[in-house]
Amino acid sequence: MSPQLILGWSTSDQPRRNWGHIMSRGNDRPMIETKALTKHFAQGRKLVEAVKGVTLDVAEGELVALLGPNGAGKSTTLRMLTTLLEPTSGSARIAGFDIAAARNEVRSSLGYVGQGNGAGHNQRVRDELVTQGLCYGMSKGDSQVRADELLGDLELTDLGTRKVSTLSGGQRRRLDIALGLVHRPPLLFLDEPTTGMDPQSRANLWDHILRLRREMGTTIVLTTHYLEEADSMAERVIVIDEGTVIADNTATALKADLAGDHLLLTFDSTEAAGVAASVAEQLVTVREVAVDANVVSIRAGEGDSTLPVLLRQADARGARALTADITRPTLDDVFLTLTGRSLRESAAAVAP
Repeated sequence: MSPQLILGWSTSDQPRRNWGHIMSRGNDRPMIETKALTKHFAQGRKLVEAVKGVTLDVAEGELVALLGPNGAGKSTTLRMLTTLLEPTSGSARIAGFDIAAARNEVRSSLGYVGQGNGAGHNQRVRDELVTQGLCYGMSKGDSQVRADELLGDLELTDLGTRKVSTLSGGQRRRLDIALGLVHRPPLLFLDEPTTGMDPQSRANLWDHILRLRREMGTTIVLTTHYLEEADSMAERVIVIDEGTVIADNTATALKADLAGDHLLLTFDSTEAAGVAASVAEQLVTVREVAVDANVVSIRAGEGDSTLPVLLRQADARGARALTADITRPTLDDVFLTLTGRSLRESAAAVAP
């Protein structure tokens, strides 16, 4: 079993308490609350500022995506929130518990599914779940009952007696999710949960995650380089770059406010394209206009309402469009707007 899944507890650290106490807390405070959270590392004589004053709140029950290129500070932030790293300065609370002063309470409040597979390859699936429950201080009987519940919830019951090494990639990730949920944490961290999985396995895993979230009300913090996952699954997207939060909103709002729709229009002459570009520059929703021969490229907010106005006004001045197309922005467009580089390209650059 991977030690990261039980967050480094020693036997003396194991909490001995009623496991329902966390879920009974009220909704009067955020599930995650950080204030100026900072982490510095010494690298020879150089001081590396990995996280530079991250302040954010995550409400109970939210599904939040944490995005940023490798080296942006995402993993360091997660490691501080899970008590694996001590902050250099600042503070953070998980389910109302301070990450420095109440480490055991914090650890009992969260589950963590890392990028690597957490179960021992030579162990049997059900045994790993039972052992995980024991590591969290549950009785053997409760651990066995919980293991069987999770095997059923994640469609692993028929695999309970098989060795982990015989599972497919999708089955192993479902087991990792089960390991993170053994103690019924109100908060679950998913660090690149579907990396390397084929599209069908990714979709299947997300079906399980979302169903369990609906049934348990779990707060989920997700890191991923699959931007379509963050776009479609997350209620909020937080972008971190160079150790600081540079954007925090819904995916829809970020795309509309920071990237905008891309309008592409073609005309029968360069003169008509120039007229249309001049019209576009006068519209308040238009942010960028570029002309290449008889093609006009426009970045604008509210593309659906901007395009008809543009076409009418250009036509009134003798510039009738031959074709017009709207392309919706992506989260990668947002990241490109914010940082000048593509998040997708940043991920691909380190993939090998």
